[in-house]
Amino acid sequence: MTVANEPARYTGSQILLHWTIAVLIVVQLVIGEDIKPAYRAFSRGTEPAAGDIFNANIHVYVGLVVLVLAIWRIAVRLRDGVPAPPPEESVLLKRIAAATHFLLYLFIFGMPITGALAWYFSLRAMGEIHELAKPVIIVVVGLHAAAALWQHFYVKSEVLVRMLRPAGRRAP
Repeated sequence: MTVANEPARYTGSQILLHWTIAVLIVVQLVIGEDIKPAYRAFSRGTEPAAGDIFNANIHVYVGLVVLVLAIWRIAVRLRDGVPAPPPEESVLLKRIAAATHFLLYLFIFGMPITGALAWYFSLRAMGEIHELAKPVIIVVVGLHAAAALWQHFYVKSEVLVRMLRPAGRRAP
C-alpha cells in the first residue's frame, strides 16, 4: 500500500491501534479453542452449554472488534501516511517487510471475516480456512516481532522506536 505522505514516525492513533490489535490477536490465539464446543454443538443440532456459548461469544465479539479496528487502522493509514523503510535497508529486506505487512493485514481482515462467516452462516469451509490460518498467523506475527527486535538491537534502526513513540514527541 503506497501512501504519498511519509512521516518520520507513526501518529499516536496509529500506535494505539497497532498495539490494541496486537493484544487482541494474542487474546484470540489464547482463547480461540474455547469456541469449539459451542460450534460442535450447533453443528450437531444440539444446545451448547451456557459457558460454551459465553466463551464462543467472547471470541466472536473480540474478532469483530479486531475487524472494526483494522478498518479504522487502514483509514488512519491512508489519512496520515506511514514512515518509509530505513534508507540503508536492503531491497530484499524492504520486500520481505512489505510482504510481511501485507500478510498481517490479510490476517487481521481475513481471520475475523472467515470466523464470522463460519459462526453466523455455518459455512464449514470458512471455519476450516479460519482454523488452518491460525498457525500461519502465529508464524507471521512471530516473524514481525522478531524482525522489529532485530532492527532495534542488531541493526540499531528507529523501526521499533517509531512504533513506540508517536510523531511529535522527543526522546527523553
